Amino acid sequence: MIEASISAVPGLVVSFLVLGALLVLLTVFVARVRSKPWRLPAALALYIAGILSVTLLPGNGGLEAAQCDVGAPLHLFTSTSSLLNIALFAPGAFLGVLALRRPVTVAAAFVCLSGTVELIQATTHVGRSCSLSDVAANATGSVLGAFLGALWCSMRRTPALRPGRDVLWGASLLVLGCALFATLLHTRIDTVDIVAKDDARQQRTDTAVQANEWLGKAATATFGKGTEITSSSVEEVGKRLKVTAETNRGSIAGWWPDRQLESAWSKNNHGDDGNSGPEAAAAAAERFAQTWFPDDVVGSKRHVRTLGEGSGRAYLVTYRRYKDGVLMPMRLDITVTTAKRIIGFNARTVADPDLPTVTVDERKARELAHKASGRPTESTMLLAQQVSGTWRPVWLIGAGSQDIAIDAATGQRIVSR
Repeated sequence: MIEASISAVPGLVVSFLVLGALLVLLTVFVARVRSKPWRLPAALALYIAGILSVTLLPGNGGLEAAQCDVGAPLHLFTSTSSLLNIALFAPGAFLGVLALRRPVTVAAAFVCLSGTVELIQATTHVGRSCSLSDVAANATGSVLGAFLGALWCSMRRTPALRPGRDVLWGASLLVLGCALFATLLHTRIDTVDIVAKDDARQQRTDTAVQANEWLGKAATATFGKGTEITSSSVEEVGKRLKVTAETNRGSIAGWWPDRQLESAWSKNNHGDDGNSGPEAAAAAAERFAQTWFPDDVVGSKRHVRTLGEGSGRAYLVTYRRYKDGVLMPMRLDITVTTAKRIIGFNARTVADPDLPTVTVDERKARELAHKASGRPTESTMLLAQQVSGTWRPVWLIGAGSQDIAIDAATGQRIVSR
């Protein structure tokens, strides 16, 4: 609240002088009429003019009108802004106690003054930020100043006037002021939590940095030393982040914070003039998979297929896992050249789902598929598949130009919609 005024010293001085002169003259006039001492009340009026000038001088607070930051004052005694606010209100409350000798009422009045200032900042277009942290800091300064004022009066043998009435008036004023402030805050003002938003933004930034570092290491392991990320993007999908990176040697993508790689493909996707056979290529793929896809390798069957011919050929190393004869949803395909260089991979890392017991065998599934399509059945595959959001064991049976899906637990045909 105060920092926004420091850079506008000329305007602050003019505002203070004008408002201070008006309040001091009015205070002196009233004191003279009532035959009361005027020096301390005039000093108090001048200081209040300073508070109003500092807190209500137009500026650029960063929030829109009718908004207030309701974040918890977590940095009350460590934030420069909060310490300045404490220092701003403490002397005023101190002077108020010296002038009025009612510390509780003075402290409550300055707390209400702080709330009033914040409401004005929130409901007008002065370009200042309303903040509960400022209210807390101002209230702390008010209580501190009133306490020091009461202590000073006690040392000077000028104790508080009518302590019982002071407590009653002060408590009543504080309760009424807080109730009014809370009512207006929740009915007329849009509350925002800037601290929480800043923390969330910083957390997203830190998370993105960590994800990019992890993906950079994976890219180096895939494409080799000298791989550098040239661009990257982070997309929020539910509670996870889809991280994609372009490097000088290819593209790679994965999921964070799961640390699960999804795909990669080298810019140099041609075969190498090497002499490694299928077994050597499978061993290279195995080493890579054990490091980056350990959960997919466990219990999986590995298969190697040759792609192309001659020295430019490559090998596709696939990993599939079966449970009770049912193909699980995980997939891992790694393409390796004859020089044992990894061209790329595609992965689907999914935990093995719990499935109902298979009661329909292949013969029965073929009969059901033939009955449904009226055509001879050809290929068959028993796999785990999601049906309406639930994992089911499914027979996928080729019948002519179409595939017939049969629930292997119930025998019901599954029709895609």
